Amino acid sequence: QVQLVESGGGLVQAGGSLRLSCAADRRIDYIGVGWYRQAPGKEREFVASITRTRRTDYAESVRDRFTNSRDNKMVYLQMNSLKAEDTAVYYCNLGRANIDQYIQGDHWGQGTQVTVSS
Repeated sequence: QVQLVESGGGLVQAGGSLRLSCAADRRIDYIGVGWYRQAPGKEREFVASITRTRRTDYAESVRDRFTNSRDNKMVYLQMNSLKAEDTAVYYCNLGRANIDQYIQGDHWGQGTQVTVSS
């Protein structure tokens, strides 16, 4: 069972930046990874993904503000121009292995809180 740990969350003013990290306990460079977020009282929603070939995809609400990147064991989500509506717990998800696209899998991290003050 792969262990995923998110970090990098915190409190930031609107317009600020944070970089989230998703760390795995083994190589995950052959697997797509997704980022999701869940705000209080709302459903978990897709934020971004990166495939094993580093192809990225973003929700419309974060496109041009968030950037996904990765190396062998870590995936990063650079979040710029943060808005109050970005406040949520952010989770990373390990997708299905050995395919050139991201499809949500069963492994999730514990989440990291991002709070943006307006």
